[in-house]
Amino acid sequence: MMKLWRLLQQSRISIGKSVNIRDTSVFHDLTFRAGISTAREDFTIKGAGNFLQRVFAPFSIYKGKAALSVQPVLPTFSRLNSGDLKVERYGSIMLTFLPAMGERKYDYEKKQKFALSATEVGSLLSLGPKDSFECFHDPGMLSSNAGQVRKSLSFKPHPEGGGYFVSLTVVNNALGTNERLNIPVTAGEIAVLKTACSFALPHLMGWDRLTAQAPRNIVGNPPKVDPRKTVSEWDR
Repeated sequence: MMKLWRLLQQSRISIGKSVNIRDTSVFHDLTFRAGISTAREDFTIKGAGNFLQRVFAPFSIYKGKAALSVQPVLPTFSRLNSGDLKVERYGSIMLTFLPAMGERKYDYEKKQKFALSATEVGSLLSLGPKDSFECFHDPGMLSSNAGQVRKSLSFKPHPEGGGYFVSLTVVNNALGTNERLNIPVTAGEIAVLKTACSFALPHLMGWDRLTAQAPRNIVGNPPKVDPRKTVSEWDR
């Protein structure tokens, strides 16, 4: 854990009105070494003076016209009168698009977000090399602002194969704007994205908390298990 803390300290990058990416390998190195193995939007580690620091670990893709950042958002829980926890709101996979404003520069103030639900993550995971995936969101649904903003996200296979074109269209009727952001994603990048989403999916549903509970209603003494045989598919 302290090794991860030192890594983040060494790789800290400030984001203001724009993101200047002079060496994208720094971002990708941080992502692969710290981000993919964590199924949380952020977590806390204890530093000097017992001060808790949040660690952000997005998976980021930088291209000429736009950048795409992906990270999981944890569910929220409510506590029942019995003291047990219940999922109040499921988590999501947050996609953040940043338009380019120059060579290796991205405009953070014009970012657009799209949150994939657990079911939409499942649709993404089931994508084949020639399949397409599209979904629509209305942030104001079931409110007086319904229809004011419409978001459309699509994954379409590259005609020559080996990757996808990811597009986000945001129509804001209140402001009279229509924005479209496109970013090509390679076969390797989509493989990383799928693997990370597959790992994060149970956490978005709160099932990691469920399966981490101590088992109940055990009669008698539970059998002893050799710890060397309890390695899960997530272990490295």
